[in-house]
Amino acid sequence: MTITPAMIKELREQTGAGFTDVKAALTEANGSIEEATKILRKKGLAAASKKAGRITSEGAVQSYVSGTTGVLVEVNSETDFVGKNEQFRNFAKDVAKVIAESNANTVEELNEKPWPGDADGLNVAQKVSSMIATIKENITIRRFVRYEAPANAAFGSYIHAGGSIGVLVELVANSGEKSAKAEELARDIAMHVAAAEPRFVRRDEVTQKDLDTEREIARDQAAKSGKPENIVEKMVSGKMDKFYGEACLLEQAYIRNDKQTVEEYVASSGKEHGCAYTVTRFTRYKLGEGIEKKTEDFAAEVASYMK
Repeated sequence: MTITPAMIKELREQTGAGFTDVKAALTEANGSIEEATKILRKKGLAAASKKAGRITSEGAVQSYVSGTTGVLVEVNSETDFVGKNEQFRNFAKDVAKVIAESNANTVEELNEKPWPGDADGLNVAQKVSSMIATIKENITIRRFVRYEAPANAAFGSYIHAGGSIGVLVELVANSGEKSAKAEELARDIAMHVAAAEPRFVRRDEVTQKDLDTEREIARDQAAKSGKPENIVEKMVSGKMDKFYGEACLLEQAYIRNDKQTVEEYVASSGKEHGCAYTVTRFTRYKLGEGIEKKTEDFAAEVASYMK
């Protein structure tokens, strides 16, 4: 398979590895980005899971919680200037409220829903177009999640740095009565998720594909140590435990007290509140994650106007 410059560029942006290493990995993987990423990680040339989110775009992540409904949404703009504009941010918050009151499960479905209270009877897509005309910059509703929770659940939301990262956490009280303490705990967990970037709540949520990939990489790296097979197996087991400790929320060291895990913090908080809690799910959005941001050469742009 021919290795194209576009493929090399994509893999370099995802992994941060050098041109020669990226090209060699793609060649070895017969053009597969996924396999080439594995090859680079095995060689210690990339940490794809940490670097994949470095490409950014503009706009804001916003949340909305009301009763048993919680929403997290990402609304994008072209420039950081508009993303910080109060009118744009208020619009993003309004979008979150519309999502909470709708039954839409996708952006496409949401676009067809009526915009509440609009005098002209606009739907969401038309309201977005109206905002584009006002702000004079392209705006898109990129993604959202809506949680419908049982009565004994509490939501915690956290928006970091004006919308660069947003988190929504659902916490269920298994015993005792839900109180404001549960909401405080859920917000603490949301702040932790924003900082620590877990991918799963607990071990049983880790996909088989993720397990196979991590185990393959761990075994490859351990085998290179030249140790006997029984030692290699122990090394692989240790690396997998480390993976779980990094990827699973409940096994991570709590950001405010690294002497206890998040699971231990939840348990101790529940005991203090006279209630047993379970973290059931979370969503974490990083603004512009996975979107290639357009880069402009200002000097070249000026020169083009001078010609």
